[in-house]
Amino acid sequence: MTLERIDLLLTGIGRLVTPPGSVPRYGGEMRSVSEIEHAAIAIRGDRIALFGPQGDVLTQLNGAEIVETLDAGGRMVTPGLVDPHTHLVHGGSREHELSLKRSGVPYLDILAQGGGILSTVKATRAASEQELYDKARKSLDIMLLNGVTTVEAKSGYGLTLEDELKQLRVAKRLHEEHPVDVVPTFMGAHAVPPEYKGRPDEFVELLVNEMLPEVARKGLAEFCDVFCEQGVFTAPQTRRILQQGKRYGLIPKIHADEIETLGGAELAGEIGAISAEHLLAASDEGLRMLAVNGVIPVLLPGTSFNLGLKQHARAREMIDTHQLPVALSTDYNPGSCPTESIQLIMMLASLNLRMVPEEIITACTINASAAIGRAHDIGSIEAGKRADLTLFDVPNIAYLPYHFGINHTFGVIKNGKVTVWDRQIKGRKNAGER
Repeated sequence: MTLERIDLLLTGIGRLVTPPGSVPRYGGEMRSVSEIEHAAIAIRGDRIALFGPQGDVLTQLNGAEIVETLDAGGRMVTPGLVDPHTHLVHGGSREHELSLKRSGVPYLDILAQGGGILSTVKATRAASEQELYDKARKSLDIMLLNGVTTVEAKSGYGLTLEDELKQLRVAKRLHEEHPVDVVPTFMGAHAVPPEYKGRPDEFVELLVNEMLPEVARKGLAEFCDVFCEQGVFTAPQTRRILQQGKRYGLIPKIHADEIETLGGAELAGEIGAISAEHLLAASDEGLRMLAVNGVIPVLLPGTSFNLGLKQHARAREMIDTHQLPVALSTDYNPGSCPTESIQLIMMLASLNLRMVPEEIITACTINASAAIGRAHDIGSIEAGKRADLTLFDVPNIAYLPYHFGINHTFGVIKNGKVTVWDRQIKGRKNAGER
């Protein structure tokens, strides 16, 4: 990449922190991050052209045309954060279930009574496409203001072909019109809808014979996910759905072993899923199969925290024993984890998963991007990669989980453009602009 012209030069970086490379970081590698004090980053178009100690960067840019220079004011800069597991598009909310949860009613019991996911299904079906868009856009704004530049968004609150397509169309429109990139996942197998109660196999037939072909034909999803859980979808049902999804070009993901040990992690390894998500009840054999087959575990500590569970995902064993490339995500959804704050997740990863700051930043950047097939393009600060950057008003990465309950994000650069500055969203992407 020629350095004759630089569109944006970011100077005055107090500390530049990034995992290295363009592949996920495994096990002990997650602690190895690059830290450069008094750094600068040169951006051309939507790509990083050059980065390093500020004096070195300025020397290499001698004679180059620099269109704009921006001072980071001594703040810390990381790759743009990636949230690889969200249920962004949905109708309604479920605060009315809070008293049930606090009274000790198990999550699966609430679902069996027609609450939980099924409550949101009712609200999503009733909502117009514009209403879903407006609601999701507000959440996406919050995520952006928290430093997130790319999110995955699952469907799964429609459970009919048209309502699933409605959710996916909203995700597509958000990707086109919002600064944050939105990566779509079809999750029609999120629950068995009320009209198929007691007939889950018939619903599976609908999924594989009607929903999957149409979603693929319209090109509205990149991944296919299934909630493999007691009272939802069995391992054989999950296998059938994901294998059929693969035939239509949809990369498999699994909500695996969240509450009960059903062999979801083993299945993720068997079918070559890109990620297995939740994993609170994953077996030792399941973790071994994830490692053998290169599946990325996406951990969601906000969910176990909000559900009041005593059990959390075994992050330390995943990292230390199985040498897995752990990623973190909010699991933003209206029931089990209604938060858009990835920084809260960082604190919970430190507190309940016993992850150290270097592992946490790796899990929210390069490993999170790998969980949605984007590690070649985002997730680390490398020459040639997309210029997605987050500026934090903190002295170091340990301060992020240490000083919790507030938003530390000062600025966001997305695709080389200043999108958030001084904690305010600065611009909007036009429809179709990438």
